[in-house]
Amino acid sequence: MARILITSAIPYINGIKHLGNLVGSQLPADLFARFNRAMGHEVMFICATDEHGTPAELAAAKAGKPVEAYCAEMHAVQAEIAKGFRLSFDHFGRSSSQRNHRLTQHFAGKLAENGLIAEVSEKQVFSIDDNRFLPDRYITGTCPNCGYEAARGDQCENCTKQLDPTDLINPRSSISGSTNLEVRETKHLYLKQRALRDKLEAWIDSKKDWPILTTSIAKKWLNDGDGLQDRGITRDLYWGIPVKKGDQPWPGMEGKVFYVWFDAPIEYIAGTAEWADANGQDDAAWERWWRTDKGASDVTYYQFMGKDNVPFHTLSFPATILGSGEPWKLVDYLKSFNYLNYDGGQFSTSQGRGVFMDQALSILPSDYWRWWLLSHAPESSDSEFTWENFQTSVNKDLADVLGNLVSRVTKFAVSKFGTDVPAGGHFGPLETALIADLGARIADYTKFMSEMEVRKAASELRAIWVIGNEYLQQAAPWSVVKTDPEQAQAIIRLALNLIRVYAVLSAPFIPDASATMMKAVGSDDWTWPADISAAMRTLPAGHAFEVPENLFRKITDEERADWQTRFSGVRS
Repeated sequence: MARILITSAIPYINGIKHLGNLVGSQLPADLFARFNRAMGHEVMFICATDEHGTPAELAAAKAGKPVEAYCAEMHAVQAEIAKGFRLSFDHFGRSSSQRNHRLTQHFAGKLAENGLIAEVSEKQVFSIDDNRFLPDRYITGTCPNCGYEAARGDQCENCTKQLDPTDLINPRSSISGSTNLEVRETKHLYLKQRALRDKLEAWIDSKKDWPILTTSIAKKWLNDGDGLQDRGITRDLYWGIPVKKGDQPWPGMEGKVFYVWFDAPIEYIAGTAEWADANGQDDAAWERWWRTDKGASDVTYYQFMGKDNVPFHTLSFPATILGSGEPWKLVDYLKSFNYLNYDGGQFSTSQGRGVFMDQALSILPSDYWRWWLLSHAPESSDSEFTWENFQTSVNKDLADVLGNLVSRVTKFAVSKFGTDVPAGGHFGPLETALIADLGARIADYTKFMSEMEVRKAASELRAIWVIGNEYLQQAAPWSVVKTDPEQAQAIIRLALNLIRVYAVLSAPFIPDASATMMKAVGSDDWTWPADISAAMRTLPAGHAFEVPENLFRKITDEERADWQTRFSGVRS
């Protein structure tokens, strides 16, 4: 039994996430967590809400609520939606937790002790009318790179160029719209990442099995232009983790907080500590996942995220870990994803464009979305959600291939042999061939799942469903029952066992449908079918089963057209 630590990029608190966010981190991480649990491994799957920084303060102000209350409310909303999508987190934490406060301040203190923190005087935009500095998204203006007029002070959403507020042309306050601005001097802490460049490069070079997307982004940020830069880790904001060295004040840093990109990844560790607290366990329970001197040396750590998050997880967060000089666990494999686009354009949380997670669940159950998103995961390149493709995939893959098989088998079995697995007949050449084919395909499917090849795994799972249908067409029990009822019983006995196998194999992708299939065949044996010959005999003759509710319904053309129109605009 292996020990598997999994984290997915933690979503910003500022609103409900869209389907592109979901497939870029949380959903494939959940797929991998479910698979590893099914294989009998010990899994710790951690996520949280990212609650600090300008997006949280601006969203709270827009909602007319104190930022603390807004974050608490939105955490509960995101947690509930995560449950709706059956995301199987062991803990869904909060970066505003006291655990994260203490750990972030601890890391800052260790970095300072090791000479890796510099106090830097810099110029920042100050709003005279708002009487405050305007970091990051508190300022908007025209991008100097592409001319986009609504660029934020940290990044242009149009061309994705990283920016500083002082880069913007015609800047204005995001709070009041005021252009009564001036540049003033302020002091901030910087993490001296350049001093860690050699260590970071050696660590990245050691990851020979990482996806090309991950390593190419890491290398680009490491080497392009002036290469790796020292990075500010504090901001002039109200909401955040107060700047301290451990539990001691940091002279000159009064009233400042740590930058969200410094504290957010530390929440992976803090979230595991929150899990221990929530379950009445001591520090040893979470330290065995994160401290190599406390048992984490035998843990394999996987991270899942969209490509925009890769630089911070291959450079900034590892710089924090390495720079601390302490025996913390570093990521072993970083699975990154390209972007999922929406119907000819881009998904956008800030612009409200696309289908959002709550909207998706309001029109169809989670399995429909899980299947489409994972089977079209943007691994090697960007992919695109279209309503036509979604309808086709649901109707063909889920309804016609899987759902139809389960319905046909159980209804026919009940009509001809009653509600117990029939006892007659013996497996013949067709059954033997199916079992052999299944064994080979399940081996490939297991390999793709273990290697996090999401689309290949989905394609192989669909092929496994298809060969079951092909077997039924060839075996034709509805015809055989007229001439050889004993053999028809053997066919149905095998087909009922096939439904159980499908439930086990499909559970990481479509957990609700899998639970329905397992309930229908009256089993709670979720053993992975490593020995397919034995697995196809798990349900013995005389075992009770039932006809399940319809697994999947088809999407009509009228529904598709309605949804396409309803979600063609911008969410308010």
